[in-house]
Amino acid sequence: MTCWALIPIKASGTGKSRLAEALDADARQVLVQDMLAHVATAAQQARAVSRVLLVGPSRLGLPEDISLLADPGTGLNPAIESAISQISASDNPLPERLLILFADLPEVTSAEIDLLAVARDGSVAIAPDRHEIGTNALSLPMTVASQFRFAFGEDSFARHRRECERLGLGFEVILSGGLERDVDEPADLPDAGARQGKS
Repeated sequence: MTCWALIPIKASGTGKSRLAEALDADARQVLVQDMLAHVATAAQQARAVSRVLLVGPSRLGLPEDISLLADPGTGLNPAIESAISQISASDNPLPERLLILFADLPEVTSAEIDLLAVARDGSVAIAPDRHEIGTNALSLPMTVASQFRFAFGEDSFARHRRECERLGLGFEVILSGGLERDVDEPADLPDAGARQGKS
């Protein structure tokens, strides 16, 4: 089985605005780039992931051997849909499974990413945030990726489960510390191991 990991990223200087009361703009950008580098490295080291791609306006300092797919600039879900279209239209053999992994998981490990990458055939694996409200990672068969209605944002965990039901797909919920602990609010910084002075 082949699995590719897709990491959506925002433009430089636009990420993690909700951390403004704890970190200034420069510190937030350092944190964003550090977390992205960590997640990309963990994905590259995952045994079941054969390729890592980004979708966004720039690669934020990551090496050019990680492909950057164009972002239409109309929001997160359209960016993911566009990336899937670009992957499907490429000359490369398609992966059997696509993993969508967010860049704000400073404690995620390659072993946790492998849990998503080796989900059962015909099923979707979902890693919710620590509150089981949002979705921090999602793994789905490439054959259904273009039909899947991505709903990242408010209540995305429940909405993605309903989408699996709509498509008649099985789903697995992956509960794991590094996948649960994203960084959105100042209160998340110590929980996720990210520190204000990390620069």
